[in-house]
Amino acid sequence: MQVEVDLPNHPYHIKIEEGCFSEAGDWVSHLWQKQMITIITDSNVEILYGESLVNQLKKQGFTVHVFSFAAGEASKTLEVANRIYAFLAKHHMTRSDGIIALGGGVVGDLAAFVASTYMRGIHFLQIPTSLTAQVDSSIGGKTGVNTSFAKNMVGTFAQPDGVLIDPVTLKTLGNRELVEGMGEVIKYGLIDDIKLWHILEEMDGTIDSILDNALAIIYHSCQVKRKHVLADQYDKGLRMHLNFGHTIGHAIEVHAGYGEIMHGEAVAIGMIQLSRVAERKNLMPRGISQDIYNMCLKFGLPVHYAEWDKDVLFDILSHDKKASGQFIKIVILPQLGSATVHQIPLEEMRDYLEK
Repeated sequence: MQVEVDLPNHPYHIKIEEGCFSEAGDWVSHLWQKQMITIITDSNVEILYGESLVNQLKKQGFTVHVFSFAAGEASKTLEVANRIYAFLAKHHMTRSDGIIALGGGVVGDLAAFVASTYMRGIHFLQIPTSLTAQVDSSIGGKTGVNTSFAKNMVGTFAQPDGVLIDPVTLKTLGNRELVEGMGEVIKYGLIDDIKLWHILEEMDGTIDSILDNALAIIYHSCQVKRKHVLADQYDKGLRMHLNFGHTIGHAIEVHAGYGEIMHGEAVAIGMIQLSRVAERKNLMPRGISQDIYNMCLKFGLPVHYAEWDKDVLFDILSHDKKASGQFIKIVILPQLGSATVHQIPLEEMRDYLEK
């Protein structure tokens, strides 16, 4: 199956098919001419898929280089980006060449950031191998690196030339790595796809149920992401709905130390926490927070953060991209399957951090 992202300035397609990674070289050759390619990946994914992709691309006539970095959120930094710039320059990569991001969300965000800034922008493709990347971070054109102040504090908007999603790659993930992707999937059902929410309700929450339903949940998630990106490419309105749970979630990631709590795990906690307080403030119907709690619990996502420190989390939140002056925008749910943006004074976020 295929999802078309029909942006007027940069249309591309998302190919979703079991086993399609084995045809990645052919897919790339239909998008790009015979040019130089640098594959950016991490130390885990390189072992699993690096050699296969290199051989496929060489068979199609491409000159191929590989840059691999230590796996984990701690590598999503300007320092690692600078090492990649040096690697690209050393191999004389030009604006007619391209980058392929092969891996999870960290790889995709970092590789896309480098591609969008090296020589003011070169072409890139996304081949996501984690559930979080397949349903969320590889789509829509947000790139970024972390700083000590905030997650994705430095970044750009840059669209890929295409996205290739093979659900079979999920079978090589550890259980925790697979489950954390469900945080984003649950979010999509909550904000815009009640049909997806019902699919999740019917699943039993096991690893097998995630793998068995992977094609459906990836497709539904990509459709929701596509809808929001087409309506609001630069995150000024509707696309902000995709940030549900992320304001508090990102603060938790920074507070815990990058990589200690995974992104989807932090989003799950953020959705529950924000919803509980929004219900107390009569901004959301009672009961939705419990629905979210139960769904996250069923799939094995964390539902609380043991090291909670309201004051420290608030300080981190003050650097959030959704803050503007003395106000910050939060996403709330009028009902299951629907979202809206609500602006509040930044100081009021302290209320949302009350346990």
